[in-house]
Amino acid sequence: MHEYLARKPFDLYSLHLFHLVVKHHSFTKAAREAGLTQSALTRQMQALEQRLGVDLLNRTTRSVAVTEAGRYLFAESAKLLGGVASTLEGLQTEFASTKPLVRVGLSRTVSGAYMPGFFHANRQRLPQVNCAVSYLSSTEIMQGIEQHDIDIGVFCIPSKLPQTLKVTHRFKDAFTLIAHEPEGAKPLPTKRAEVLKWAAKQPWLLIQEVTTTGKLLHRWMKRQGLAVEPLMEADSFDLIINLVASGLGVSFVPIRALALYRRKHSLKLVTLEPRFERELVVVTRRHRKVPEHLTKFIENILF
Repeated sequence: MHEYLARKPFDLYSLHLFHLVVKHHSFTKAAREAGLTQSALTRQMQALEQRLGVDLLNRTTRSVAVTEAGRYLFAESAKLLGGVASTLEGLQTEFASTKPLVRVGLSRTVSGAYMPGFFHANRQRLPQVNCAVSYLSSTEIMQGIEQHDIDIGVFCIPSKLPQTLKVTHRFKDAFTLIAHEPEGAKPLPTKRAEVLKWAAKQPWLLIQEVTTTGKLLHRWMKRQGLAVEPLMEADSFDLIINLVASGLGVSFVPIRALALYRRKHSLKLVTLEPRFERELVVVTRRHRKVPEHLTKFIENILF
């Protein structure tokens, strides 16, 4: 045992409160979430700093800033708190007859058309398992999995995946160019050179470039000779498809996402080869022992 733990037992509850303060950058909001008064939370943080012998937080009248030592403690202890929470959840599921819960993190760039493949078989085969779904960025999903806040993530695979995570499913996701074509309008071009010339003159609606998919798509478009300035960027392909169907512009979207919009007859698919493709993955953390309900849930995913 480390000598510090032998002399001054570490308080996991105080560490949890510290994480709330860092999360909200506010004692008031953190105290509200913890069900404490602000003064009680302040005393807890002061006691934690005294026990550790370092300053974790810099307080001002308007905000709370995290010191370098505080950032280190926050990053290094996130997995510890997540592991404790995961252990307690497993204990309740195995021995207290608590209904098991699978926490799923979905990238905002994953369309609703993908959801049946993820949930339908599980709903039929594992009716006793509940699901909690969050729409997040891929970075937030990976952090959530590492910190045991999320069990499974679905997102476009980044250039580097943390070693603490593993991929359980992979599939290619092909894109197509879509446009609005009202009845009686002039037919859209079909030859590549004509398509590129026509597309360069259109207002564009694109997925946000800050996303992994957005970065890959923007690079690919530039290689194809489509260095366009988007009229609008969004974080949802479902939103983009609806906006294109309303006549606001053109866009590249996943072909699979269009399954939800078959009745939008004004949507026209424009052929442009080669197609842009991204790789979507289902990711979970590397467990020593994976809970049985989570193993079965992963096996039932139909991607």
